[in-house]
Amino acid sequence: MVDLSRVDVVLVRPARAANVAAAARALKNMGLRSLRLVGGCEGLEGPPARALAYGAWDLLDAAVSFATLGAAVGDASFVAGFSGRAGASALTPRTLALEATERVGGGRLAIVFGPEASGLTNEELRFCHATVTIPTAAEQPSLNLAQAVLLAAYELRVAEAVSPESAAPSRARSEELEAALGELQAGLISIGYLNPQAPGPILAELRQLLVRAGATPREATLLRGIARQVAWAGGEVQRVRGGA
Repeated sequence: MVDLSRVDVVLVRPARAANVAAAARALKNMGLRSLRLVGGCEGLEGPPARALAYGAWDLLDAAVSFATLGAAVGDASFVAGFSGRAGASALTPRTLALEATERVGGGRLAIVFGPEASGLTNEELRFCHATVTIPTAAEQPSLNLAQAVLLAAYELRVAEAVSPESAAPSRARSEELEAALGELQAGLISIGYLNPQAPGPILAELRQLLVRAGATPREATLLRGIARQVAWAGGEVQRVRGGA
């Protein structure tokens, strides 16, 4: 069953307080309680925003600000980024909701929305474990931020009501996966496998591999140990070569 108390809605660099306020009301309508902001947003205390957040002032006031997307989703086991630029492999909000229990594995789900004008950057989307696209008509594909949040929250609400309860294996949190990938990056650079000037694309593929595999916290720890050993071996080879 989708546990709505374990869902965090993350708004990245929102431009307008009105949209954040309307999103807060939509979340409370659907029973979601966790709103996170990356980069903050001015004007949330003003009368226009308070009016749009009618009945959800508690949720709006409890919104937590983070400096980076990584910090905002660090405790999530699965991170889904919403974008209109996604390819054929993108999920729909309904698919995400129906598969959430399996993908999250008893951890937290973070659903991420970008700025109103531009959406999430490619780098931010690579950081996400899956991309979600809301199917819209070609002649008017753009959705207001609060509308997109409402659609996503609605699908999760429906899935909570219809999904059978089942035990799910533990999944590594995003911060655990990123720590493992950081050490793996250092190890692979030390043996010449990664280009130190552009490690991003291969690391993005490795991130997706770990997510598809449903890596557990123990497996993330094992990967970190392997990465450290690789880095040590790479350093020894360089030391020997330097002394030759």
